[in-house]
Parts: sequence; C-alpha cells; structure tokens
Amino acid sequence: MTPRRPRRAAIPAAAGLGLGLLAALALGLTLVTSARAATFCDRGGEVPATEQDRQLQVVAVARRELVASGVDAALVSRSGTDLSRFQLQYSHSGLALKDSRNSPWSVRQLYYACDESRARLYDQGLAGFLLSAGKTAPIRLAIVTLPGEAGSRLAARALDNRLALALLSPRYSASAYAFATRYQNCNQWVAELMGFAWQPREDDASTPDRAQAQRALRALGYDPTPVVVPSHAMMFAAQFVPLIHSDDHPLDDLYAMRLKVSTPAALEAFVHQRVPQAQRIELCATGGEIVVRRGWEPLPPDCRAAPGDEILPLAS
Repeated sequence: MTPRRPRRAAIPAAAGLGLGLLAALALGLTLVTSARAATFCDRGGEVPATEQDRQLQVVAVARRELVASGVDAALVSRSGTDLSRFQLQYSHSGLALKDSRNSPWSVRQLYYACDESRARLYDQGLAGFLLSAGKTAPIRLAIVTLPGEAGSRLAARALDNRLALALLSPRYSASAYAFATRYQNCNQWVAELMGFAWQPREDDASTPDRAQAQRALRALGYDPTPVVVPSHAMMFAAQFVPLIHSDDHPLDDLYAMRLKVSTPAALEAFVHQRVPQAQRIELCATGGEIVVRRGWEPLPPDCRAAPGDEILPLAS
C-alpha cells in the first residue's frame, strides 16, 4: 500500500515542518558538496511493500502500548532523515490523542505541504505518521505517555481548534529560535502548546498567544539543549536552503554554532522534568525483531537490546 497523505484538520493553519532544522541543514550541505540541485521537499522514493509491512507491525505494538497506558495524550516522535551526525535519532514530533476526531490515537501535528508552499495542522493516523517518514533503517518510534492532569489538560487544548490556531505563526523557519516569535517550526508548536497547557491555572488565559506561551515555557524550566552545527560549511550551506532563517537567533549562539531549537529530544526532556509520572517507550525494528525499551535510557543507534528489553519477532 502507498502511505496516505495526512488528513488536514478542518481549520486554517500556519507554519510547521516535518523534516525539521537538522534535515534542512543536511540538505543544505548537499548544495555545497553536490553538483546537482537539491530541493527541500524531496522525500526519497517509494517505500517497498515489505518495508511498509514492517512499519505497520511497529505501529501495532505502539497502539497496544498507548491503549494500555490509560492516558489521554502522548508525545510521539519518529525517525526520518539520518541525523546521526548530530547525535539525534528523531526529527519530528506530534501529539497522539485518544479522543481525536479523526480516529483514536491520531497524531495532531504541523506538517509542511510542499505542493502548497505552506504548513498545515494535520490529524494523521498513527500508521500514516510513521509511514510518512519514508524508508528508514532501523525503523524507530518513541512514545512518552502523559498521565493525569498534565495529559488531560494538554489533550483538551490540542483538540480545541481555536486554541491550537492561536499558537500558530504565519512565518515558518525550520531553524526557529525557541524563544522568539518571528518564526516557528513543527516541534516548537508542540512546545508552546505544552507551555500554555501547563502554566499555573491562574495564568491560563482563555486565548493564548505565542509570547505568553514562551514566557510560560521559560518559567516552567524549558531549556532546549543547543543543536551543535558541526562545521562552518554546513552553517554557510544552510543559507541557501529554503525555509531556513537565522535572524531570530542571538548573535552569540550563531558565532558559537550552537542553536537553541525545539527538537524531539528537547520535548522529551521537558516532559521528563515536568511530569515525573510520564513513561517513555521506544520501539525499534531491525533485522527480524522489534526491540521495545521502557525507560528514559534511549536505545543505542544500532538498537541492540539490553537485559530488561522486550524482543518481539517481526513476521515475514
């Protein structure tokens, strides 16, 4: 089967991107190292049916974990473009919502529609969320369940179209600075929704704005680990990639090539800090098995299982 395009929520939307900053930087580097033109929207070729079947088996395990968790919302992150040079395994996050109007556990996310040259707010089934990553090796999916009031408040605000739209920016940048309102990327939208949902109740305004959400994030201790750009060549190349801007970052960060951008890893760290009861489940399909790890110690790049990990066979 061919992965379906995400289902757009029945509301207008603004900015976001599935690939994220690091994928864009990697593509930017190809402008310097390759003689042929690189386009920002390229996502690779068709995914073979056998690979899609493996991905769907991972989705089945993920759905099992979400149903068993008893929560209303979970942060979900998937792999996509190879970001190993940045020491990151995941590039794109969204919120899996039990009571999604699309279908149970659909993922609400910002996703850049290349054919429209704009980002949209999409409700996408969990299978489509993973399949839209294209062919990846290994196949990775990370879930952070959000129990109790933290999950319920975040789910309620994510499902409220008026509130979700209030936190969208009309200007997009894959490299958006986490504490400026000039631009926004997909993971930043999730962060700001968390900030608005989890601020003290007495400050919970009926209609949020991005500046308010970012103030709440700072007050709650959100401090993304800087993304280290590994070379001046890559920083230079990024200037030629569409949808990347640097004029919102502090000059000191630009000179140091350490950019504070919202990534899936930053979102997970924030949840771990703010919601002690949150549980992390990481799934990785490699070879003939799915490794399931529960806990905050991530799987290694090769997904080698350790004592205590669950190992499930992949049906051929």
